[in-house]
Amino acid sequence: MTAKHILLGISGGIAAYKSCELVRLLKKQGHTVSVAMSRAAAEFVSPLTFQALSGQPVLTDTHDNRHEGNGMAHINLSRRADLMLIAPASANTLAKIAHGIADNLLTNLAAARNCPLAVAPAMNVEMWHNPANQRNIARLQQDGITVIQPQYGEQACGETGVGRMPEAAELAELIPDLWTPKTLAGKRVLLTAGATFEAIDPVRGITNLSSGQMGVALARACRAAGAEVTLIHGQLQVALPAGLAETVRADSADDMFAAVHQRIAGCDVFISVAAVADYKVGNRSAQKLKKDGSGRPPVIELTENPDILASVAALPHAPYCVGFAAESERVVEYARAKRLKKGIPLIIANQVAQTMGKTVNQVTLISEHRETALPEMSKSDTAAAIVAELGKLLP
Repeated sequence: MTAKHILLGISGGIAAYKSCELVRLLKKQGHTVSVAMSRAAAEFVSPLTFQALSGQPVLTDTHDNRHEGNGMAHINLSRRADLMLIAPASANTLAKIAHGIADNLLTNLAAARNCPLAVAPAMNVEMWHNPANQRNIARLQQDGITVIQPQYGEQACGETGVGRMPEAAELAELIPDLWTPKTLAGKRVLLTAGATFEAIDPVRGITNLSSGQMGVALARACRAAGAEVTLIHGQLQVALPAGLAETVRADSADDMFAAVHQRIAGCDVFISVAAVADYKVGNRSAQKLKKDGSGRPPVIELTENPDILASVAALPHAPYCVGFAAESERVVEYARAKRLKKGIPLIIANQVAQTMGKTVNQVTLISEHRETALPEMSKSDTAAAIVAELGKLLP
């Protein structure tokens, strides 16, 4: 990830406590964080707290000359920043920015900035739905300001509804999207990820070592590139990404097949990353299988599962299909054959022992006219490279 200088503005609200963790996470990602607080924000969290977390002086007043000798900190700060984020952003602060009012530190910074601005609103549910507030949100978006939508949940006032600022971890995940090139803007992407599970009886089943890391990384990368992303997943050993259009749990291959075909209409891209079992149990037991004392194991009859990727590629108006070939030998050779057999334009080849359950991957992108071998790198970086190539290949 490219390190950035982030100017974090904090307006008055109980959600200011979440911004402490946000500063820590952004610093952990390698970013420089400068903090500017409204006077109301300082009533909730001490400026000294943010100074200790950020390692930078904290500005609390428009005309504070302690850190900027020329008295122009409200201008100078934004000149050094790659991004300004106000989190939490109160209804009052949003209204002032929407109407060009610059009567305090944060609104002066917003008005004088020459870097992109994002806001994370945090307020009571009724304040959020107030028509005047919704008009202000719409105006901010029309002015090119990114509004990170608040979440539904229990609020400090005791009410429940939309208005909660996203948790710090989610904001830290979403913020890099703001400077990621939007190579998939306007595209609808459907992905599968994780390991399927084929039940033998109520407690046992057939599965595999897939952690779901690669599929989740690709979902994040597609989202960052501007796509509307739906993720259908089996068993995962990683957290689901934030900011997706929909996430759907599908444990078995049949479940995943049904979920994909229920949602594939209108999609521009289908990326099949899930490690789907080739076979399911034809004689699944309704009760837990017991040892019978004979020393002979129960007979398990296997039947072939539906081929999800091939079925999507065969649709009359199929989306651009991307498959994965995880092989233990002759990786590229088998991947080439798999691409042709399934009738898809792009397949990603990798070696099972180098990727299953690991945080790194080394892949080869195979299309009709080109093969590109990527170096071993993190699955997040691999996903970003795949999405960058996908942006070039899409019609």
